[in-house]
Amino acid sequence: MPEIDTDQLAVVLDSGVTVLDVREPREYAAGHVPGAVNIPMGRLTGRLDELDRSAPVYVVCATGNRSSAMTSLLISAGFDAHNVAGGTSAWARSGRPIHQ
Repeated sequence: MPEIDTDQLAVVLDSGVTVLDVREPREYAAGHVPGAVNIPMGRLTGRLDELDRSAPVYVVCATGNRSSAMTSLLISAGFDAHNVAGGTSAWARSGRPIHQ
């Protein structure tokens, strides 16, 4: 499964890529990667049509476990999906901004 770290995400983030946060709404509201779109893991299969199949999708959660599973799901559905290792926790630990 394709995986990137938070340093790599920071580089591509400036190019307007889709960052998909699969955490629950309360987790997302508490702080997320700037520009991330929230579609909780349990609702993703019913909302795949909201994502652009022609562009890469970078999937993030709290630590990388849920996003790993959802990255596999997206790849199976024909997306160019990449798991963000360490998730939002690693993003915050790196000192990068968190939006609320």
